[in-house]
Amino acid sequence: MNRKFPRQAHCLSMAVVVLLAAGLASPAARAGAPQNNSKNKSSPAPAKSTARPSAPSGGSTSGAGAHPGMAPGVSHGPTTSGPAHTGPTTGNPARTGPTTSNPTRTGPNTSNPGGHPTTANTGGHPTATTGAGTPGHPGGNTAGRTATGHVAPAGSHTSATRNGAVTRRPDGRVSDVHDARRGMDIHHSLNGSRHVEVMRGDHSRVYAERGRPGFIERRYNYRGHDFARRSYYWHGHEYNRYYRGYYYHGVFVNAYAPGYYFAPAFYGWAYNPWVTPVAFAWGFAAAPWYGFYGFYFTPYPVYPGPAFWLTDYIISSDLQAEYAAQQEANLQAQAAPPPGGPPVLTPEIKAEIADEVKAQIALENAEAQQNAQSQDIDPASSGIARILGDGRQHVFVVASSLDVVNANGAECALSDGDVLQFAGPPLPENTQEVQLIVLASKGGNECARTSSVTVGMNDVQEMQNHMRETIDQGLQELQAKQGQGGLPPAPASAMAPPVQTAFAQNAPPPEPNGVADVNQQLAQADQADQEAAQSAPPAGMPASMDAGAAPPPPPPPATVNIALGQSIDQVKAQLGPPLTIIDLGPKKIYKYKDMKITFKDGKVSNVE
Repeated sequence: MNRKFPRQAHCLSMAVVVLLAAGLASPAARAGAPQNNSKNKSSPAPAKSTARPSAPSGGSTSGAGAHPGMAPGVSHGPTTSGPAHTGPTTGNPARTGPTTSNPTRTGPNTSNPGGHPTTANTGGHPTATTGAGTPGHPGGNTAGRTATGHVAPAGSHTSATRNGAVTRRPDGRVSDVHDARRGMDIHHSLNGSRHVEVMRGDHSRVYAERGRPGFIERRYNYRGHDFARRSYYWHGHEYNRYYRGYYYHGVFVNAYAPGYYFAPAFYGWAYNPWVTPVAFAWGFAAAPWYGFYGFYFTPYPVYPGPAFWLTDYIISSDLQAEYAAQQEANLQAQAAPPPGGPPVLTPEIKAEIADEVKAQIALENAEAQQNAQSQDIDPASSGIARILGDGRQHVFVVASSLDVVNANGAECALSDGDVLQFAGPPLPENTQEVQLIVLASKGGNECARTSSVTVGMNDVQEMQNHMRETIDQGLQELQAKQGQGGLPPAPASAMAPPVQTAFAQNAPPPEPNGVADVNQQLAQADQADQEAAQSAPPAGMPASMDAGAAPPPPPPPATVNIALGQSIDQVKAQLGPPLTIIDLGPKKIYKYKDMKITFKDGKVSNVE
């Protein structure tokens, strides 16, 4: 999860010239929230609800279900003792399973000593962009924003450049660059990493960062709904993830859409506690990353159920990814505190993560049943709209380097494996950022524990996406390793192979030159950084302006001409794929954020 930039492929802040009266089309009505019954039988989706999906059935409902270290039946919390470890390796690349998992980001395991090196397992994925009207870009209020549209830290300065704008930190270092000519946004993180995002003329999005996977995101339409396929590239590997776009509080976000679903019986086995707590040897005790982060995390000594195993899978994967990214990009690692004292991730914090894991498994079980009946799955119910609106506390695990602003207006860093809490109540209208409490961080320039930080809506959505993606990968590991290494065997009904979703099968083909395109943006960012530094003086020099002032407006957008008689292809060439398609035979309605276009016999007949 990385710094996100408020630009998105559907943003229609461009001037539109039409021969008919224009109007604002509302988003398509949301489908009913996914639910699940106790017998794992598929059923029609009920009315929209913010309640959590019901628990899957299957597996044992007896035995130790309490949080380790917090309840009778388990002697103590996480320790570094336990079975001997063998060292980090990746999973078996020959194993079949959901391609939504990242083959270069497998959690710590001992299944394949000849697998990919752990340095290829770099972790969190850069995140989606913010929708039209988000502060900092056309259509939104730019006051108090950086050059890339984020909340500006106190004391920062944003200045106009020949190609856009640049923001400098109070010490004069460049933090953000917006290059309108290249369609590029750049953020220099406090930890030394650089996040580069480019919106291309064909509405695709490129993300690049040294030390982590880059991706190309291309949107497409399936059954009248907007989807995105991200093709990730890393050390010779290519893999895909899928997302469903929707608007929340005026921000366009991408909710994770699994490319595969498991059988209901497997979700039931993965949700319910095991009859007897089990010990498991992860194999990372001798790994450099574990030695470095030993002050922060230690695995459970025993596991009462899959949710606790998956909790350690998520955290260990994230810390391994953060350490690998630091080594790959030659970043300055955060200094570890001296040994001694309990780990920062307490049993209580890990228990909250485990509860979130169980809720996500229940959600995916409900989605799998809807998918089996070819029902549309509501992205708002799958995404943060449900989480931030149900009136409950929730936790999020940070998936990559992220800079935020605390309650004092100071900038601070977050990194893989940090834990944030949303305490509720539901957000007020027109809120495009979320206030979260830092439950666990690693010290140094990272946000202090218990502090309140402002996090962008897309960053929060991508944290949830990351948790679900990593849970899916962990579920593959559990299915492959059940009955081995101390893990209890799963019932035969839970061993059915995952089933690929139709929208994944109908995604556009992979990019022919994806690796070259991603690397090209890194080179272009070098040039954009140099040009911005030369054209914008440091803070305090002429032409600089306070962070509270608005960055200069970007160049006028290209004029779009939608006229009667134009073909569908002509419209899509100008506006990109629509958010929603209503197919009425010879009559089709394309809904974009800012307009609705009606076609008869393939030609424009009306625009609203």
